[in-house]
Amino acid sequence: MSLLLLVVSALHILILILLFVATLDKSWWTLPQKESLNLWYDCTWNTTTQTWACSNVSENGWLKAVQVLMVLSLILCCLSFILFMFQLYTMRRGGLFYATGLCQLCTSAAVFSGALIYALHAEEILKKHPPGGSFGYCFVLAWVAFPLALVSGIIYIHLRKRE
Repeated sequence: MSLLLLVVSALHILILILLFVATLDKSWWTLPQKESLNLWYDCTWNTTTQTWACSNVSENGWLKAVQVLMVLSLILCCLSFILFMFQLYTMRRGGLFYATGLCQLCTSAAVFSGALIYALHAEEILKKHPPGGSFGYCFVLAWVAFPLALVSGIIYIHLRKRE
């Protein structure tokens, strides 16, 4: 049983690390000149002056939604880990980790929604920036965190506390 708890905890910590990097790092979209775009600033390339003009994402509704969903997924994942530790030490023998599992499933849904919104609005990124860009590694990390959080949530729902 202790090996199972170690594996579940390690999986949860891996998901947390993936979400932190995906949310806070700056490579959601990679441009041909090795430049990267992130969730926090919306930058456009000015061809006449050959400079970047960056603005806050408050003007861009869909990017703001992705930002909120990724931060929400981080909060839910941290909350579910705290709930897991709390339930592990206070729950009676034979109890199930429903609250932790539900929180982790909500994390999965938030990551999925954020990454999907970003993928669906990639055309807008292509219109504002030089051609030839592609999705960056933070976008990929978000998509990797989604099934891991989903599996983790299902495991937590079926996990029963034993002595």
